[in-house]
Amino acid sequence: MTNTTKTPTETLLSYFTYEHLPADLRAVSEPFAGLAYELAATLPASAETTVALRKLLESKDCAVRAALALREAD
Repeated sequence: MTNTTKTPTETLLSYFTYEHLPADLRAVSEPFAGLAYELAATLPASAETTVALRKLLESKDCAVRAALALREAD
């Protein structure tokens, strides 16, 4: 059996996909993905890096929800 366990960083990066989103939400989400991949490439694998990515993911989710609220206001 092959070990296919993802690292915490790999798991978190998988939540930064944006291709499936409509254009307006993609525009909000995409910069977060770019920063997430940049952090993952430049920071050492550590608990602090995992927390940084998790908090960035939370921020991205909030920003996308805020953009959804804009849609509802229109």
